[in-house]
Amino acid sequence: MSFIDARDRKTGNPGTAAATVRPGTAGVLLVNLGTPDGTDTRSVRRYLSEFLSDRRVIEASPLVWQPILQGIVLTLRPRKSAANYRRIWNTERDESPLRTYTRGQCAGLAAKLAPDGIPVEWAMRYGAPTTASGIDRLIERGCDRILLLPLYPQYSATTTATANDQAFRALMRLRRQPALRTVPSFPDDPAYIDALADSVRTGLAALDWTPELLIASFHGLPVEYVQRGDPYITECARTMNALREALGMTPQELPVTFQSRFGPTRWLAPYTEPKIKKWAAAGVRRIAVLTPGFLADCIETLDEIGNELREAFVHAGGERFATIPCLNDSPAAVTMLERLVRRELAGWR
Repeated sequence: MSFIDARDRKTGNPGTAAATVRPGTAGVLLVNLGTPDGTDTRSVRRYLSEFLSDRRVIEASPLVWQPILQGIVLTLRPRKSAANYRRIWNTERDESPLRTYTRGQCAGLAAKLAPDGIPVEWAMRYGAPTTASGIDRLIERGCDRILLLPLYPQYSATTTATANDQAFRALMRLRRQPALRTVPSFPDDPAYIDALADSVRTGLAALDWTPELLIASFHGLPVEYVQRGDPYITECARTMNALREALGMTPQELPVTFQSRFGPTRWLAPYTEPKIKKWAAAGVRRIAVLTPGFLADCIETLDEIGNELREAFVHAGGERFATIPCLNDSPAAVTMLERLVRRELAGWR
């Protein structure tokens, strides 16, 4: 009899030989970008400080960047950003639409997977609920395996990689770590393209006018990041090739632009707003815009595109402007997530 066995027999505590082995289960953690907790300047400043301090997002040396960030950027930008958030805020829940829709995606997916005993939680890379808290909740629910699903169809180190990083950092503080599997990007996965194409058809059918041009606007990325090996632009092209094929459209009928440029460096082009203004100046009067890089509507889609770009287009001579909603927490979005998750869980349960 070993010392441990004897001690446990004496104290009544289960030892290694007597311990009951309980099989765990696999859970799913959805991770989105993040959002401030409120529309006040302080909340937005706190969120932007965390977001823009991420070395995956801003690759400049902190010795150079942090004085700029903590000085001029966080002095001037939070006030403007707070006003923008107020224009799109979910006042009923007192939260950003991104939080509302991500929670809805989680609830819908959880309902689909509940019969199989698969728990689902959600988290944000920046802000609350944190990635670490999402992992903790799954562990509390008995999960010894976690499938991490970053909610970005196209891979970039600034999005997918940093979401994965944050999950790995959370595991570093745990004595007993769950196994972690990450879902790869899905830029032209049939589940995603089917849902996206249906959303475009539904969005266009809801209009009482016909757009002369349908435009896809992706979040931009510094050209330097692509030159260093980030595959984002290639994955955007994969999405567009598959989507155009699904819709029976040509690149001329469904062109691509890039939005959300920040700072003085060169970003992926063409830039959305200048391109829209040129089309308006050339006589295009009716356009619709979709944002295939986002699974849920957020500040970039609802305000930057839905408000700011609309105003720029009308000011340049445009007459009709529409946005195609993101998949959000629609049944199509939940079905897509279920298809991705069931495939990635295969052989792991």
